[in-house]
Amino acid sequence: MATIEEELQAGGLKVLGLCHGLAQDNAALLQNSALLDHFTNDEAETLGGVMLRVRAQPGQILIQEDTIGDWMMLVLSGTVDVTKRSARGEPSRLAVIKSGASVGEMSMLDCEPRYATCSALEEVEVGVLTRLAIEQLIREHPAVGAKLLVKLTQILAQRLRNTSNQLVKVRAGAAPDAPEAVKSGLKRRASDW
Repeated sequence: MATIEEELQAGGLKVLGLCHGLAQDNAALLQNSALLDHFTNDEAETLGGVMLRVRAQPGQILIQEDTIGDWMMLVLSGTVDVTKRSARGEPSRLAVIKSGASVGEMSMLDCEPRYATCSALEEVEVGVLTRLAIEQLIREHPAVGAKLLVKLTQILAQRLRNTSNQLVKVRAGAAPDAPEAVKSGLKRRASDW
């Protein structure tokens, strides 16, 4: 079985080492990141000590839809395009994310296939956090591990809330700009509830 470093390098990404200096290198990251916004500098440094720093060039794929992965990414710098393929295989943009955003949390936690593809729109640096690294944090730095798990839970809960709100709008016809395939798919799934 390949290590996370080998897996990332096989995807063409450059592994730069650990994210030492996470708080010192980018102070705004602690304020702008939903994942880190209540971390102290010391807590962020502890977290950075178990995360890999990875660089991607424009157009490179960071996360591929439908693949399995037990890791997530925190965007340290640059801009990332998040897309999902339609039933016909056409990509549809879900979001454009910047420094401080995190992606891949669901698959890291449940080992299910990735929901979307994340690609670098410009040179990007990310911190890669594995499930094993979280287990290490919980053992060695329980307060930091617990804080991280709470933040991940809050992020996932907010995304679920946002998705539920979008579903309600589509069902009510309040999202006329949504593609028809999306509307009919959401209506169909909503009727199954």
